[in-house]
Amino acid sequence: MKTFHHSKFSNISRLVELKSQQGVRISLAFPTLNEEATIGKEILILKTELMDRSPLLDEIVVIDSGSIDKTRSIAASFGAKVYESKNILPKYGTHRGKGENLWKSLYVLSGDIIVWIDADIHNIAPKFVYGLVGPLLENPEIGYVKALYERPLKTPSGLSPTGGGRVTEILVRPLFSLFYPELAYLIQPLSGEYAGRRSLLERLPFSVGYGVELGHLIDIYHFFGPEVLAQVDLDRRVHRNQSVEALSRMSFGILLTFFHRLQKRTNCKLDTLLHSYHIALQVRENVHQPIRTEILPIERPPMIEIEEYREKFHPNP
Repeated sequence: MKTFHHSKFSNISRLVELKSQQGVRISLAFPTLNEEATIGKEILILKTELMDRSPLLDEIVVIDSGSIDKTRSIAASFGAKVYESKNILPKYGTHRGKGENLWKSLYVLSGDIIVWIDADIHNIAPKFVYGLVGPLLENPEIGYVKALYERPLKTPSGLSPTGGGRVTEILVRPLFSLFYPELAYLIQPLSGEYAGRRSLLERLPFSVGYGVELGHLIDIYHFFGPEVLAQVDLDRRVHRNQSVEALSRMSFGILLTFFHRLQKRTNCKLDTLLHSYHIALQVRENVHQPIRTEILPIERPPMIEIEEYREKFHPNP
């Protein structure tokens, strides 16, 4: 697995020069849902450093899932283009989920290189963008770049320096070790920070929910080969940690995507129907009560299959 440190790409002027030589545009998008506490700072820092001072980015866009806080107004006030996911390609309906936002962003973004970053990062810095873009600009054989980092875990006693990435270590790495050993060398396969070439991304199906990152990696493995993958060390990422209950639901969604891919991309077949309800048990008045949450394995097709997209980006077949 090609692995870099972000410092290798810290000469932003050099990256801008490569971008100009290659004649490409670079877009940054944030998928959001109620991120008013952090979205303004992220846009301000990245726009100031990577658009105003150095023209590495051509646009910064927020794709919102229907926030009920001030996420959209704050993002717009700091200079981002803001879209509501439900208003993009409305003919195809809408679903709630990060993967839905990423899929629809391909239609509104103009870049040849797309960078996606989560909107809840407390220690945002320009390295979160140039570290991901650098390998794509310097290495034409690389098509998709994942971030890796230390993930502190917030505990009642403070901030533990490690311990984040629990779903990766308990679920995803064992699955990859069993079925896709080459992908097990990705240190943070579920990281929310990654970049790719449009020519690759438009050919991937997108799970609308929790399984989007895992689905990408498996599909890239089968369609393009693991040699197009790279990862970049961004040192440290501080963000909002989720509860065990939320991580359990996330794991359920990831498993749905994994089993769907396993049947579709390999000869492995399941003899049973997968259920679509995650069942959690909560104690109320000393009684364990089941809490059922429906998590459907909904997928969007490769964007290249959408007529409106082809007319916009590939008008001359």
